[in-house]
Amino acid sequence: MKPNWIAAMVVTALISPAVTRAHEGHLHKALGSIASVQGENVEIKTTDGKTVTVTLDKKTTVTRGKEKLDATALKVGERVSVEYMESNKMMMAHAIKLGTPTATKK
Repeated sequence: MKPNWIAAMVVTALISPAVTRAHEGHLHKALGSIASVQGENVEIKTTDGKTVTVTLDKKTTVTRGKEKLDATALKVGERVSVEYMESNKMMMAHAIKLGTPTATKK
């Protein structure tokens, strides 16, 4: 009986961090590229193949390097880093950082 109790404790210890990371109130980060922009919703295809949809609001900042931009700068295919927070089952974008363009050889 004792080995089952120890196994249950180990499983609980391994699962707990994943549950606490997913709850509301903490800033999360996603890296990837913009898959779609539909009004206030931006769908990000992350580098690990997942899809995250974030919602923009008037507090969301959009930047490229040190330059502040507005939401019209968000284009499909752009590389992005997105900081977001879950609030009321919605992923609210806090900051979207666009990748800097690479120099092209002539």
